[in-house]
Amino acid sequence: MLLWFQLLLCLSIIGYAGYFLSRYGDIIAEKSGVSASWVGLILLSTATSLPELVTGISAVTFANAPNIAVGDVLGSTVFNLAILVMLDALYRRETLYSRAAQGHILSAALGAMLIAFAGFSLLLDHAGISPAFGHVGLYSPFILLVYLVAMRAVYSYERRTLSEFVEANAERYPDVTLRSAVKGYAQAALAVVLAGSWLPFVAKDISDMMGWGQSFVGTLLVAAVTSAPEAAVTIAALRIGALDMAIANLLGSNLFDIIILAVDDVFYTRGPLLAHVETSHALTAFTAVMMSALVIVGLVFRPQGRVVLGLTWISLGLFLLYILNTWVLFHHGQ
Repeated sequence: MLLWFQLLLCLSIIGYAGYFLSRYGDIIAEKSGVSASWVGLILLSTATSLPELVTGISAVTFANAPNIAVGDVLGSTVFNLAILVMLDALYRRETLYSRAAQGHILSAALGAMLIAFAGFSLLLDHAGISPAFGHVGLYSPFILLVYLVAMRAVYSYERRTLSEFVEANAERYPDVTLRSAVKGYAQAALAVVLAGSWLPFVAKDISDMMGWGQSFVGTLLVAAVTSAPEAAVTIAALRIGALDMAIANLLGSNLFDIIILAVDDVFYTRGPLLAHVETSHALTAFTAVMMSALVIVGLVFRPQGRVVLGLTWISLGLFLLYILNTWVLFHHGQ
C-alpha cells in the first residue's frame, strides 16, 4: 500500500504542479512578448512534457530502468491520444472531429511518422542492425532533425492557436506579473523534477512487487502519471472554449515526446537505448501510429453522430486500441 501511495503522491504532485507549469508558461510567453516566436512555442511544449523528460533521464541513469523510460515515452503518446476520447465525451455541443480545425492533420501525420520511426529503429536494433556513434544510436540525431522539420511545418498553425489560448488566460489573470510568473514557473518545475526523478524508483519497486514487466508498468502506470499535465491543460482549454488548443497540445506533445527518446539515449551510457529494451515497445509504437491514423480519418471524415456512451466511432476505436495495447502488454510483455 505504501508503494501505491507513493505512486498516487507522484501523480498528485506532477498533475498539480504540471497544470501551474503550463499556466505560468502561457503567462510568461504572453507578457514577455514571445508568444508568437519559437521561444514561446518551445516553452509551452516543454512545460507539459517535462515529467516525461525528467522521469526518462532518472530511469536510464539512477534507476537503471531503460524499459520504464521507453515505456513512459511511447506509452505517453498512446495515452495522449486516448485523452481525445475523454475530450470527445466532454464536448457536448457537437462532435469533437466535426468542430476541430483540419490543420491538426499535419501534426497527427508528422507525429505518426516520428513514432513509426522509433518503432522501426527499435526492431532494427533487435535484428542486430544497430549503427551508433559511441553509445548513442544514429537514430537519435535523425529524430532531432525530423522533429525540427516537423515543428517548422506546424509552426504557423501552432502559433495561432497558442496565441488565442494565451490571450484568454492573460485576461483571466490580469494581476499576475512577469516576475511572479517566472517564480511560479520555477517552483512548479522544481516540483515536477523532484517527483519525476522519484517516479522510476517507485515504478521499479511496483514492477518487482506485483511481478509485472517493467515495459507494462512504464507504458501504463508511469505514462499515465507523467501525462497528467496534458490532461489538466486539455480540460482547462476545453473549459474556456479553446478546443483547438486542447487538441494541438495533445498532438504537439506526441511530437515532443519522441525527442525525449533521443535525450534518454544520450544519457544511457551502456549503448544505444533501443537495443537494450524489450521488443514489446514496438507494439506500443505501432498502436500509437494506428491511433494517429484513426484521428486523421476523423479529422477528414468529420463524423456527426455518436454511436455508444456518447462517443463517435472514431473515439470508440481509439479507446479499443488503447485497451488492446494494454491487454497484450500485460499478458505477453516480459
